[in-house]
Amino acid sequence: MKRYRWTRWAAVTGIVVLLTSGCSALGTKENSQSIDPPPTGADAAADKVKAVSGTVIQNPSPVTIYAKDNNGFVAPVGINVEKAVDKAKKALEAMVDGSAASTQLPAGFTAMIPKGTTIKGINITKDKLAIVDFSKQFTDYNVQDERKILEAITWTMTGFPSVDKVQLRVEGKAMTEMPHGATPLDEPLTRMMGINLEKPEGVEYGQSTPVTLYFLGQNQDNYKYYVPVTRMVKRTNDIAQAVIEQLISGPDQKKGLAAVMTPGAELKQVKKADDLITVDFSDKMLGPDKKAPAEALNAVVLSLTENAGAATKVQITVNGEAKVTTTENQSYSKPVSRPSNINQIKL
Repeated sequence: MKRYRWTRWAAVTGIVVLLTSGCSALGTKENSQSIDPPPTGADAAADKVKAVSGTVIQNPSPVTIYAKDNNGFVAPVGINVEKAVDKAKKALEAMVDGSAASTQLPAGFTAMIPKGTTIKGINITKDKLAIVDFSKQFTDYNVQDERKILEAITWTMTGFPSVDKVQLRVEGKAMTEMPHGATPLDEPLTRMMGINLEKPEGVEYGQSTPVTLYFLGQNQDNYKYYVPVTRMVKRTNDIAQAVIEQLISGPDQKKGLAAVMTPGAELKQVKKADDLITVDFSDKMLGPDKKAPAEALNAVVLSLTENAGAATKVQITVNGEAKVTTTENQSYSKPVSRPSNINQIKL
């Protein structure tokens, strides 16, 4: 186990904390097929995105970027950018407010990098550090968005297999802190900073473990999408068990997120062996048609691999049987990998 000092990050959101994290902490890479948004309203939303965008991409290449939704959550959105060697730069350019690519975002979403910012350069070193140089317009933002901007950049960049950490520069000069809220930047940013931080009542910061969970958000066009939330839970060494228990507990619905698990879902057992996590549910996980909700199993895979690492695969069983089918008729009879893109917009 490793201990990470979240003091500097937590102080930005009004907390001072020493947390214990899982052995793989919150780092991950996305390396398999796409997980699309849940189907309700998604096709209609996609049609609108296509109409609004008006941008023809000759050689589209999918990439997951992070943007702010209408409830203030930083969430992944799978868009298309022009195929290029410098795909990471294309992703950041798409995150600039007002950019052509940002028009692909669903209704209610806002690109997080300040308008007018240019990406002057990205250098990815052998030790997986991405050094990103922004123009001076990067410092023109509202202080309440400071952490969200950093979350969006960090989680977008670390979605690339070649990047584990991010260092920011403005006009070639390394940033030691953000200019408005004084968020410290003297150390590289990683996914250990968490995303959409949440602390339930009764949890003491000094006796906590962070777990990142995926719940459902929905915009005004009935477009549903997965939202990561880093929740502090009572200190535990069994991260996988805590993840499933927290998914069953559900989100803080006052904040606009919806549960992913079947009401009454019961966890029977979680086992981890090497790079495989096996999760066994009771048959209460299934609906009347004996199928499991697709959004529930997607969220299980996203959440477990977020915390255990993208190399991890997930085997889902019901009463010990691996013959599990979702409401979208996807078979989970074999172990499942983390997707390469999340909430992919279909144009």
